Amino acid sequence: MTLSKPKPALSLPDHRQLPESDATFVKNFQEHPQSLLLTSAIRPILDALHPDSHYAIGQDCGIYWRLTEPPERGAEAPDWFYVPNVPPLLNDERRRSYVMWKEIIAPLIAIEFVSGDGSEERDTTSPFANDDSKAGKFWVYEQAIRIPFYAIYEVEKAAVEVYKLVAQNYQKCSPNERGHYPIPPLGVELGIWQGEYINQSLPWLRWWDSEGNLLLIGDERAEQEKQRAERLAAKLRELGIDPDEV
Repeated sequence: MTLSKPKPALSLPDHRQLPESDATFVKNFQEHPQSLLLTSAIRPILDALHPDSHYAIGQDCGIYWRLTEPPERGAEAPDWFYVPNVPPLLNDERRRSYVMWKEIIAPLIAIEFVSGDGSEERDTTSPFANDDSKAGKFWVYEQAIRIPFYAIYEVEKAAVEVYKLVAQNYQKCSPNERGHYPIPPLGVELGIWQGEYINQSLPWLRWWDSEGNLLLIGDERAEQEKQRAERLAAKLRELGIDPDEV
């Protein structure tokens, strides 16, 4: 009797074995500061939600959702996304990509910055349409990765669309009375803010709290504190008190 050799266990690639870049680059000078603006403002909220620091923010990082050849064909790279309840490092190594079959937990929200006509961000093409079909971004986020919230930001139109996953499909959300889109799991709202950031005056995508207060970035928080201190000092001087002695 001849015993057959046991088949080797199937080993799926992880973030170290998959490409972390497809040689593309940021398309314009607005996208990088836009990502910084989103991250800086939301970090205090995320730090409060995750005292153990178990969350990850990706910016143009690949999310692998299926195995293909070449591997990059099975990934999408949102301009900005947040994943709750995952360690920021893997075995003390930086994340090279986010691999769904290794992590299981999907991002809570993905945001795309439109640089063309918006068709790429709204592409619902199924990869099963024919053998050569590349899945559209919208289809991947909705049907494959199943991201609960998907936002499409168009700086040229000073507009953002937000979709919420309901049952099996995305439903387009309606703005509230402030023109913002609530993201209930985070207790924040997403909307357009016209202002200057890193010497560019543009309609930026920003966060507000549930009361409609703009979530400030570090520089803004520092400036707010400086103005508060100056007002207090002026009030003390009106009362004949030297602020330096208080």
